[in-house]
Amino acid sequence: MFKKGLLNSLYIIFLGATSSYSLPPYNYFTINFITFSLFFIFLFNKKKELSNDKSFFKYGWYFGFGYFLFSLYWVAISLTFDQSFRFLIPLAIILLPALLAIFYGLVTYLFSIFYSENITSSFFIFSILFGVIEFIRGSIFTGFPWNLISFSFSDSVNFIQILSIIGTYSFNLFCISLFTIPAVFILRSSRNEIIICFLFILVSLGFLAFGKIKNNNFESLQSIKNPFTIRALSSNISLDRFYSKQDELKIIKELIDLSAPEKKKPTVFLWPEGIIPDSYLSNISKYKDLFFNNFGEDDIIIIGLKSTAFNGNENLLFNSMAVFNNKLDLIQNYNKVDLVPFGEFTPFENIFGLIGLKTITNEYQSFSSGNIRKPLNIKTDKIDLNLLPLICYEIIYSGKLSKDKNFDYIINISEDGWFGNSIGPKQHFSHSIFRSIESGKYIIRSSNNGISAVINPIGIVEQRVKFGSKGFVELSESKPIKPTLFMLYGNKIFLILILLYIFLLFSFIKLRNE
Repeated sequence: MFKKGLLNSLYIIFLGATSSYSLPPYNYFTINFITFSLFFIFLFNKKKELSNDKSFFKYGWYFGFGYFLFSLYWVAISLTFDQSFRFLIPLAIILLPALLAIFYGLVTYLFSIFYSENITSSFFIFSILFGVIEFIRGSIFTGFPWNLISFSFSDSVNFIQILSIIGTYSFNLFCISLFTIPAVFILRSSRNEIIICFLFILVSLGFLAFGKIKNNNFESLQSIKNPFTIRALSSNISLDRFYSKQDELKIIKELIDLSAPEKKKPTVFLWPEGIIPDSYLSNISKYKDLFFNNFGEDDIIIIGLKSTAFNGNENLLFNSMAVFNNKLDLIQNYNKVDLVPFGEFTPFENIFGLIGLKTITNEYQSFSSGNIRKPLNIKTDKIDLNLLPLICYEIIYSGKLSKDKNFDYIINISEDGWFGNSIGPKQHFSHSIFRSIESGKYIIRSSNNGISAVINPIGIVEQRVKFGSKGFVELSESKPIKPTLFMLYGNKIFLILILLYIFLLFSFIKLRNE
């Protein structure tokens, strides 16, 4: 029994680990038709043998552990930059996948409770539970919607256009079902299962046709020339600036050289997250002459840097995005709302601080969260522009961009050097593709030690500075499209799809009884 149990555990961990290679940057999505189907067949058959619901938790946990262990190992790289964190590396490699796997354990535990001997019913139950738990994973506490299985289609531009209508979580629910369909065919016992297989194949073909039409319509639109240019930098400045005294003036001059200001046409320069190591919003004006001598009077510079504020006796620290003119006069400021746990703030800081835990990106104290995200209005004699600011991690949240839909473009600044030359920055970048399609907006991304790009509203990367390279991308013209259905209604559409699944579940139960 022990030997059989060990083999089952290793088998399911292997399935989860194999599924991780369907994610960016590999995108071998066909793997999932095998792994998800074998996983479902295992659960369906095992339930016939076991009556103990609690034992089913471990099967989902094993699958999730393998999946996240092989797709999130790179998180531990962020602990290598500070000697005081290095003892946590083995813990981080194991602990994060172990915690996230709990969600998948809940999927299989609940599946065992609601299990039906009818394959069609079990298929819908499995899909609903998996889809809902993934939504919860992306929402509960701070939320961590990283590596949803739907991201395995991030390279399939036509297929993912449906995101503009149903959004990422609904698409993820559909992908779970689609990848499990071969199991339904293998286990079929009546024509109902054939109907289900045919239905999902038909819907998939519908998605492809919709995407093709949508892409063709977008290509036929006439581009409109903007009276300004948005230029996003891609730099490779070392993370040593956070831990040792760096020549800040040298860094700023390097960024100015990379910006290549021309003073001919109004330009909005977008610099990466936290790129200036020692200065804060309150004292950046000391470089006023340097900026004034290099940038034109119609230029705008958007910089990722730290800022402070006082709340009573408390000194608050923010990860900010600030908008300046060429005289370094502040025009607009945004404080990051969604912070990275342990990266930018320490949960239960009073407790964890006692054992020496601190944030990775800042050695003094946790960042505070900003109050609200709303578009930055930039209005000068030559520029009239509304930009939605997203700092790094904030790009990963589907349906939570902003309540204010009145913006022209999305700007995203990031520091991806924390994850070295790993798959992490590539996974991070794939979220930008999903957000562009969901919102129907151009995304202009500036990253240090990562991928900078201009992504159009149908998820096509129009310009890119490759990972590990320096340069810039720029947007000077764009094609206007109407707000997407998902942009208007957000994750309310996910609830509608869940209700549709429940309706189908009971409809097939009724068909079976008749």
